Amino acid sequence: MGILYIVPTPVGNMEDMTFRAVRILKEADLVLAEDTRTSGILLKHFDIQNHLLSHHKFNEHGTSAGIVERLKAGQTIALISDAGTPGISDPGFFLAREAANEGITVQCLPGATACIPAIVSSGLPCDRFCFEGFLPQKKGRQTHLESLKAESRTMVFYESPYRLLKTLQQFAATFGEDRQVSVAREISKVHEEHVRGTLKEVIQHFTETPPRGEIVIVVAGNNIKEKKNRGE
Repeated sequence: MGILYIVPTPVGNMEDMTFRAVRILKEADLVLAEDTRTSGILLKHFDIQNHLLSHHKFNEHGTSAGIVERLKAGQTIALISDAGTPGISDPGFFLAREAANEGITVQCLPGATACIPAIVSSGLPCDRFCFEGFLPQKKGRQTHLESLKAESRTMVFYESPYRLLKTLQQFAATFGEDRQVSVAREISKVHEEHVRGTLKEVIQHFTETPPRGEIVIVVAGNNIKEKKNRGE
């Protein structure tokens, strides 16, 4: 049996690539990439000369069976996404599950992901949190938000800069405009920025300054129980 390696890649700063990740990508028989053009730039930067095969959310159900057969034949295969850790709002879960079901060793290397730096630097509680990723764009969106109204843990969301304001406004309507939030933008890149405050304050900021780049939203949990315990 071969090994399937899930290999995180930098979310922005190339210096976040680990020595082990570079070694695995050089030694693998095959590298699966979400976008071979994007990953080709990364591999060239680290002088990794390896064969790339396209593996993304639109073809993973069709390609995974053949990849599993390669693994069963003894090949070492590495899976990367455009940025961060595969499987976290990126392709990866389906292949990892199929490989594990066949008794193949699946190893995920520690490495870059956007959600952890965002929550740790938010100033909001990070001992317990729930990762929500991207919300449904249309169907089920409001129902899902309503289901989170009583969530006491800090919540982490991914969002496009083009939808950020609308999403923050929906959060304010659902959670209350005084709920604390931190918006992390361009994590690990030159123009990294963290905007913290109430939803009302952060909405005002991005109304005056249109957002750009990759966005992570960290929203405080519902602390009604905590307030009651303090007698507030």
